[in-house]
Amino acid sequence: MSGNSKKGLDRRDLLIASIAPVGAAATLAAGSVKAQDAAAPSVEAASDGSQGTVYTGEVIQGKKVVSALDVNDLESGQKHLLYFQGVQMPTGQYWYVSVTVAKGAKPGKRVVMTSGVHGDEMSSIHTVQTVMNQLDPVQMSGTVMTVTDISRPAIEGMQRRWPNFGRGNDLIDMNREWPGNENGATAPSRHAGLLFNRLLRPNADAAIDFHTGTSGFDVTAFNIGGMDIPEVKAMVELYPVGQIFDSHVYPGVLHNAFVDAGIPSFCPEIGAARVLDLEMISLFVEGTMNVLKHHGIIAGPVGRTGKDVSVFLGNSAFPILATEGGIVEHLVKLNDKVEAGQKVAIQRNSFGEVVAEYTSGVTGEVTGQRRDAMSEPANPLVFILFQKPPPEGVEAYPE
Repeated sequence: MSGNSKKGLDRRDLLIASIAPVGAAATLAAGSVKAQDAAAPSVEAASDGSQGTVYTGEVIQGKKVVSALDVNDLESGQKHLLYFQGVQMPTGQYWYVSVTVAKGAKPGKRVVMTSGVHGDEMSSIHTVQTVMNQLDPVQMSGTVMTVTDISRPAIEGMQRRWPNFGRGNDLIDMNREWPGNENGATAPSRHAGLLFNRLLRPNADAAIDFHTGTSGFDVTAFNIGGMDIPEVKAMVELYPVGQIFDSHVYPGVLHNAFVDAGIPSFCPEIGAARVLDLEMISLFVEGTMNVLKHHGIIAGPVGRTGKDVSVFLGNSAFPILATEGGIVEHLVKLNDKVEAGQKVAIQRNSFGEVVAEYTSGVTGEVTGQRRDAMSEPANPLVFILFQKPPPEGVEAYPE
């Protein structure tokens, strides 16, 4: 048996976050009290549309707290460690996120790097930290700002989704909430709105939102991005990784919120959740340093890029879903090339009898596999990255 393809497959399915989409948060009624009004000074936009830095007056572990940030206000040639005041909790306390800014001695482009939108994605956090630790602001032109723990409640439990209790127990995928709503009905929506409006968007000329696979499902090293956007294509091709998912996926993810705001952005995927894959991390560190060189922020020769490895470019992912319950045995590995009709997995029941065989409906490369051996019906087992021809009359984007 083979799974059926889905038109418009999105990253939620690709990374086995959930079969059912999470409903978008409703907006609170007009006239409701703004989420931060009672706690933080108002932020007036400057004549150029930017927001000035607002310090709350608090200091946490020796680091000042801001409720809005303009990196232009920070001293050049230094690294700055700050906390950003996020959404308020039921106790009246706040979720704070960690912000590191490497402000170059000379002016230049501003790149924002984010991670921790999902709480079980450790390699993405380590990648951002490693890049930042290699930067010397004295030798830089421009600014690099990182936020490594965006979804703090999820990270505290090292789980994918934000545990939200505003309207009963709920788990909300924060990467369905962007650009957020400061007056939204859920804490993740308000948190996303505060971060995007007051921290991320105002300080970005380009942005990279790092992720991994989700718990129980492994993925290869690949980048997701709209290759029809020249600025995105240029950045994505600077990574020495073997797969590119050429897709705008769907609304609600952080990198698309940046794109919608006119800021070129894409999403690296760095293997499995809950672990540090140091070998894979090194590929994304190298590629990210290439991006910073591309933007003139740091000097030096460009390292390996997509030209130095065999890159498979696909614009869709074919899902193979379990039709039975039982133990799954994979017959292919990540990055393996598969042909349409090729058997990729079998499944056995408690007696050891084969109850299902799964084949690929497309020719492509394996980009994701279920790690958990036991599966119930409808769980994604395998994803095959493949190149789907453009609709009739639509010209493919030239290579």
